[in-house]
Amino acid sequence: MSTFGTIFRVTTFGESHGIGVGCIVDGVPPNMELTEADVQPQLTRRRPGQSALTTQRNEGDVVQILSGVENGRTLGTPLAMMVKNQDQRKFDYASVSTAPRPGHADYTYQVKYGTRASSGGGRASARETIARVAAGAVAEKWLDQEHGTKVVCWVSSIMDIDLPRDVALALENNPPTREDIDTIGTLVEVLPAASDKQDQGYFIDKDGHKYSLSDGSPLGNKAEAGGTEFTEGKKLYTRCPHAPTAARMCARIQLLRTQEDSTGGVATCVVSGVPVGLGEPCFDKLEAELAKAMMSIPATKGFEIGSGFAGMRMRGSEHNDCFAAAGNGLLRCETNNAGGTLGGISSGENIVMRVAIKAASSISQPQETCTFDGEKHTLSTVGRHDPCVLPRAPPLLEGMAAITIADACMRQRARTGAPLKTLPQVDRKRKHDEVTK
Repeated sequence: MSTFGTIFRVTTFGESHGIGVGCIVDGVPPNMELTEADVQPQLTRRRPGQSALTTQRNEGDVVQILSGVENGRTLGTPLAMMVKNQDQRKFDYASVSTAPRPGHADYTYQVKYGTRASSGGGRASARETIARVAAGAVAEKWLDQEHGTKVVCWVSSIMDIDLPRDVALALENNPPTREDIDTIGTLVEVLPAASDKQDQGYFIDKDGHKYSLSDGSPLGNKAEAGGTEFTEGKKLYTRCPHAPTAARMCARIQLLRTQEDSTGGVATCVVSGVPVGLGEPCFDKLEAELAKAMMSIPATKGFEIGSGFAGMRMRGSEHNDCFAAAGNGLLRCETNNAGGTLGGISSGENIVMRVAIKAASSISQPQETCTFDGEKHTLSTVGRHDPCVLPRAPPLLEGMAAITIADACMRQRARTGAPLKTLPQVDRKRKHDEVTK
């Protein structure tokens, strides 16, 4: 089905190369201030063509609210939003009429429905996620107003390039702002002058640090912070809030682009200011709902919460999060190995999730495969594709997390009718960090 949620319900529609993509959101409370300006920033962070690291399909992804809002306030009736497709190239997909693309849903859609969208993957395309981001922006605004809940996501690894463990833990314990995520991990590629064969070029970050174009390693020289090269150069957005790691990621992605190949990685998402008591026993546990939300995103192949798989290496005496008084009749955990839930119900601690996203299936390298009839076939995918989708993924993970948490809040409020309680935020260091190295 194309609907997610129980009370805050999101239904998406549209194909990647159709007229447009949109959503209908039921359950939006009335009298909340809302305009396109509340939704557009997240769509802009997600849109294609935003930097040389992503697909060069040039879409503005401008959202239009069709219903559910009047005079800048929600009516409580279904909220409909749509983004029109503009930069379509259906002819790029002529070759897939006879042969399914390896790694794509062409084959499974054809068998399931007996037909499929002729271009761009249709509903299986990542372009469907526009609608999720739009709906997520609405959920985020409500969560922030009602509970002070914040959702942030960043790129923590690409291929075999990971954030240093101490940096990763510091970010999870004290999440950065979206502004930090968008600026710290932004670099400019300074190419060598055609007349100067000795100049190898470099990446440069906002603080003036330079990095090698070949592997992202730090260079000895430093330019003026916020200098002309950075302010006027074409930005490369990694959404990794650690410039040295971001530089290595940039170098790897640019290399893969020249090789007509792709790669995946891991994004970390943290939700802070989560009310205590969200989630249902037994099948609608909060982490189960979050896992479903994240695993419904195209190209996701893994989900973990809290210590995740690394927690399986720990003893119970190490992994248990012991309690301390927090005031207002609440307790807090001294550590957060559980990642913000206990028994599937939110504890009030930060919800910490990591989502693994596979390499983009669309690559221009010739691939030995077969046609729908089983005949051997060499397929080269034509078109504009991401060598790595991770830099565009954070708004999507943030949106799906917000939708899930908003729906859980509304379910709990409907049950008790009482205000939900949240914990005061604190600066915490997780114990036994060496276990997750």
